[in-house]
Amino acid sequence: MPAQQKKILFCTAGVLSFTCALGTAAAIGTQLWVKGTILCQTGALLVNATGQEVHKFIGEIQYGLFHGERLRHCGLGGRPLQFSFFPDLLKVIPASIHVSVILFCTVLTIFALVGAGFFMFNAFGSPYETLHGPIGLYLWSFIACSCGCLIMILFSSEVKIHQLSEKIANFKEGSFIFKTHSEQFADSFWIILVCSLVQFLNALLIRFAGFQFPFSKAKDSGTITGAVDLMY
Repeated sequence: MPAQQKKILFCTAGVLSFTCALGTAAAIGTQLWVKGTILCQTGALLVNATGQEVHKFIGEIQYGLFHGERLRHCGLGGRPLQFSFFPDLLKVIPASIHVSVILFCTVLTIFALVGAGFFMFNAFGSPYETLHGPIGLYLWSFIACSCGCLIMILFSSEVKIHQLSEKIANFKEGSFIFKTHSEQFADSFWIILVCSLVQFLNALLIRFAGFQFPFSKAKDSGTITGAVDLMY
């Protein structure tokens, strides 16, 4: 591939990686990871609510990695409450998983920035053979993509398997029991998915530039020719 086209591919990958880093950094601080509704089960059972009456006992909840807000309905109107995970909810949530999600988000941001810098360096500078060259670019993209996948897996398990929304909704609720009525992942979660796909796309761009994937074995024609020559 001509050098000019390689520069264009590396610049494109660098811009995508930098955008990925900014998107991840922005997603970490928002509370738009999960949105849902919660049902005040105790209140609905007390009045034997049916049909349209159930909606009077359905509140809303949304949260991110550090904070969120909850609007509870128990038949007497909405009562908003803002909360933070640290240190308020640290004892009721799966803290190890939650901290791991934050850690991998940070690693994803760092390596996306590192990858963006090396992509630009390879586009306009003289690449070295290892960390600054194609092998290094594959390495940064692989680490960032792996972190994005781990973030989605860990956070999904925290929300779905460990029922994070219900634990938040029932925090410091003595007499009322809340159940998750509906929940879905919000914008920040899908940003992480897009960032993972971007890092995978960067690896394909490196391949399109003409560099083999790491650990791929090329045919050693020189060795074969030398062996044939020794026979004569």
